[in-house]
Amino acid sequence: MHVIGTAGHVDHGKSTLTQALTGINPDRLAEEQLREMTIDIGFAWLDLPTGERVGIVDVPGHRDFIENMLAGVGGIDAAVLVIAADEGVMPQTREHLAILDLLAIPTGLIALTKIDLVDDPAWLELVQLDVMETVQGTVLDGKPIVSVSARTGEGLDDLVAALVAMLADQPARPDAGQPRLPIDRVFTISGFGVVVTGTLLGGSLEVGQEVEIQPAGVRARIRGLQSHEESLAQAGPGRRVAVNLRGVEKADIARGDVLGLPGAWHPTTLADAWLRYLPGAHQPLAHNDEVKVFAGAAEVMGRVRVLDRELVLPGEESWIQLRLERPIVAAHGDRYIVRRASPPETIGGGVILDTAPGRRWKRFRPDVVRRLETLLDGDPVTAALLALAGARGPVRAGALDLPPEGREKALASGDLLALGDSGWVIHAQSWERLVARATRVLAEFHAAEPLRVGLPRDALRGRLRLEPDAFEASLAALAGAGRVVIEDGGVLRLPDHAIRFTAAQEDALRALRRDFERARHTPPTAGQVRERVGDAVLTSLIEQGELVRISDDVVLLPDVLREWIDFARERLEAGEPLTVAVLRDHFQTTRRYALDFLERLDALGITRRKGDERVPGSGRWDRLLS
Repeated sequence: MHVIGTAGHVDHGKSTLTQALTGINPDRLAEEQLREMTIDIGFAWLDLPTGERVGIVDVPGHRDFIENMLAGVGGIDAAVLVIAADEGVMPQTREHLAILDLLAIPTGLIALTKIDLVDDPAWLELVQLDVMETVQGTVLDGKPIVSVSARTGEGLDDLVAALVAMLADQPARPDAGQPRLPIDRVFTISGFGVVVTGTLLGGSLEVGQEVEIQPAGVRARIRGLQSHEESLAQAGPGRRVAVNLRGVEKADIARGDVLGLPGAWHPTTLADAWLRYLPGAHQPLAHNDEVKVFAGAAEVMGRVRVLDRELVLPGEESWIQLRLERPIVAAHGDRYIVRRASPPETIGGGVILDTAPGRRWKRFRPDVVRRLETLLDGDPVTAALLALAGARGPVRAGALDLPPEGREKALASGDLLALGDSGWVIHAQSWERLVARATRVLAEFHAAEPLRVGLPRDALRGRLRLEPDAFEASLAALAGAGRVVIEDGGVLRLPDHAIRFTAAQEDALRALRRDFERARHTPPTAGQVRERVGDAVLTSLIEQGELVRISDDVVLLPDVLREWIDFARERLEAGEPLTVAVLRDHFQTTRRYALDFLERLDALGITRRKGDERVPGSGRWDRLLS
């Protein structure tokens, strides 16, 4: 499956040609049809003679809507640059061509349209020569020029044949198991809810799958998938996809957001990049100049930090850092475009090298430049590892810009570590930093709370600043390596941590334990325990499972609680009434202990109160012991 994008000057016939090829009018807005001018990106599809169905993204050509055009061309496999034979190369022809070149579109061709309006063969030849000169040195240099008339149909078969030949050499998009859908349209359908569309990259999506939309930070579930009005159970990379979502509102999502797997993509407001500054730019680019940045379907204001020179002159290349006003989702190797806001002008673009540099680089540092050179020109394994080294934690293996053999090479070298079979990997240096941080956090907790069994796992996750899935993979690896012990109840401790009471505390505990054994069903209250041994020791006894808290003031020995549970459960299963009096009399306890136990059963849904009696509920008994 491939996606083709149109490009070209306004009124040169992009939408008309698309409709002539596909029978689909890509101008979906009423205003577009009224004005007969494309305003926003439109979509269609074409069944080629080979049996392949290709998606077509039709873009506006007017200079006022160039930014809408940029939302649609980021994920295309090939471009059709449309030039009207009666007018030839025009300003937006050149700007669209520059954008295609900056985005390094893999392949394309030129459609010379409206040939029915040209009677002079010499004029047509001059236009073709001008086109060849215009595309020289760009991604369309040497590509076919096909003369066509959408009105008469002349040349349409030749154009289709040229498209077949063009796409025959384009491999299918790889499935790295890391789906990413830059969202270029959000809408609702009555009875179905929210739908988002885009060109799927990096992996597959399935109906029923949980997904996350960033930088919105909202999760949803896929209710349905469509591609070119065909319902799918699974959609692979390289195709236009409409995703029907459950559990999210239209207001939560916007064009430019990215849909992916939960925890897979992290928004950024700082990115290292390589920039090619267009020769036609009207003024130099200075450090901290304000620009509009376009990446994927996103558009955001930002500033350019020029790292290797005072000014970037038209036609020059530079190493830069983009500082964005709001977060976007991007990946190493993504192409981007920069424009000036006023006067509006496309001035350059290039390659995003690192979306998590972690800091603002000081200017004119040779080591920073060498790092960026490696990210751009180094072998894929070195570049991917260098980018990963700056990450604070693990990433999904599929998110690495590496083929499987490159990943195996990195794992064999020891620079890349797999966190078990979780599907997450981490750079060796990042792993050491993660171990050191986790050890330090737990050591600080143990020093502050020596009588506590361990730190709650959510507290450690918060301190490590990891997404839930990344944290769970990291925690399993830490436990597997013997760096962290996961206790019952999910609390975490260092392997050498042990609770040690003082001699005075041990004496008080011996007396307390005797009292709990002597009065098993009317033991000391939590308040009395606190008075005798202190709050820290009481908490420790509960965390270690020596005592079980029933209410704010009732604690029991675990085996006593099991006796109460067995008795209550047997009576309920036998259909006999369970009341405070029954429980009190059976265990020779007090009303307060019996009542607190039954209210605990009610709170957990194990029982329901019906007058003075309790009847079975839907809750699980094992929750009482957890």
